[in-house]
Amino acid sequence: MSIVELKKPILIILHQETSTPGRVGQRLMQRGYGLDIRRPRFGDSLPHSLDEHSGVVVFGGPMSANAKEEFMRVETDWLSVPLNEDKPLIGICLGAQMLVNHLGGSVYGEPADNVEIGWYDLEPTQAGKALLDWPEKIYQFHMEGFTLPSGAELLAKSADFPNQAFRYGKNAWAVQFHTELTLAMMHRWVVHGAHRFELPNAQIGKDHLLGRYLYDGPVSKWLDDFLDIVFGKQNFAV
Repeated sequence: MSIVELKKPILIILHQETSTPGRVGQRLMQRGYGLDIRRPRFGDSLPHSLDEHSGVVVFGGPMSANAKEEFMRVETDWLSVPLNEDKPLIGICLGAQMLVNHLGGSVYGEPADNVEIGWYDLEPTQAGKALLDWPEKIYQFHMEGFTLPSGAELLAKSADFPNQAFRYGKNAWAVQFHTELTLAMMHRWVVHGAHRFELPNAQIGKDHLLGRYLYDGPVSKWLDDFLDIVFGKQNFAV
């Protein structure tokens, strides 16, 4: 009779009332993790320690990481918990930008007011290539980028926003782009975010959905490989 190891849940931090962890959450559950979903913006507390969690994923949101709301300060300061405990941490878009601010970097708008909203080229660095295979196109939905914090290792870049993914230490990871979207989520984003498609460098809605069919296969594979590195047996320094 085999003994099944019980895995502690992953802490999931979301920033809108109706947000979900999408296929990141689906893939984590497929790996045997429960999800402890919290929304500090709406009053949920954050744990003082991650002793009861296997790690944390901080998702995106429509607000800026430089916003003055109290929840933004609280969440950004709280990132010291996974960092000090060396627990796996992934920051996605806004979550990545909060990690940058916590580490002493800066979050900024592109000088020409360009945005990345749609599918764009992604270029891994040599360090990124050593970790896993990267898709050539990636889905983006942001108006701000970030500097590379001191001590962080750049893993991927793009033309307008050169810092797209990095690792800090052994277990902290940040990605500017979105691999968590299910097809249903992308449809919702295209509808509710349509007013942003007129911004400089943004793509129109039909190109978001067409790109899903053209480019998402390698993105889905990347997500599986990435989660195996962060939360699986491949969790090691290169």
